Amino acid sequence: MAILEREVTGAVAHLRMNAPERLNALSDEMIAAVHTTLDEIAEDRGIRAVVLSGAGKAFCAGHDLKQMTAGRQAEDGGTAYFADLFDRCAAMMTRIQSLPQPVIAQVHGIATAAGCQLVATCDLAVAAHGTRFGVNGVNIGLFCSTPMVALSRNIPRKHAFEMLTTGDFIEAARAAELGLINHAVAPDDLESATAVLARKIADKLGSAVKIGKEAFYAQAQMSTADAYAYTGDVMVKNLADRDTQEGIAAFIAKRTPEWNQ
Repeated sequence: MAILEREVTGAVAHLRMNAPERLNALSDEMIAAVHTTLDEIAEDRGIRAVVLSGAGKAFCAGHDLKQMTAGRQAEDGGTAYFADLFDRCAAMMTRIQSLPQPVIAQVHGIATAAGCQLVATCDLAVAAHGTRFGVNGVNIGLFCSTPMVALSRNIPRKHAFEMLTTGDFIEAARAAELGLINHAVAPDDLESATAVLARKIADKLGSAVKIGKEAFYAQAQMSTADAYAYTGDVMVKNLADRDTQEGIAAFIAKRTPEWNQ
């Protein structure tokens, strides 16, 4: 049984974390599988959107604590293993945002600790009503410092800090209010709502979305003046794309564009 299932429908790739007995924890194997698969998808120009979900009753419960506990058996008490684990997890999270295609988290059940980090890292997220989100490591004495990076870049600081220091959960409707997810939908509508969003993105010109996604994250780290200078250059590059020229010509002529991508 594959720990990560992959299904492609049209221009949308659906990745399903498949370790339901461990609540799809981010084990060493899961992190490696997700990262490797994303690297493969990055090279596939036929895929223009990615959906990430979890099998069973939960999206993702965070790091695999049993595996982490086993890592403590090393002579250094697990220090080297833990450092490597967080480096590998951060690299996988970073790969999601450097991927040319937008990644949509399809969330149900729970998304806790590094699982909540995974939702916050994805470009977009749709969750079923009743889904619970938390960075609750503080409840067992482990502050969610790495999940904090993505969470604090998604929701207002004071709300992020409250979640981090209390370990309290929020549900899907509140997550949508705070900006952690895009949409909260009825559980029966989760798959269809996510699919509609994925197809809408996949119907766009892939090269334009790729350019835009890269610019979206790059400009967020810049001053306003630098961001305008940078994105101006990006738009010049975008306008030079032959498919973009076709899109503009088609719009003016009130016809459907004939793109090569």
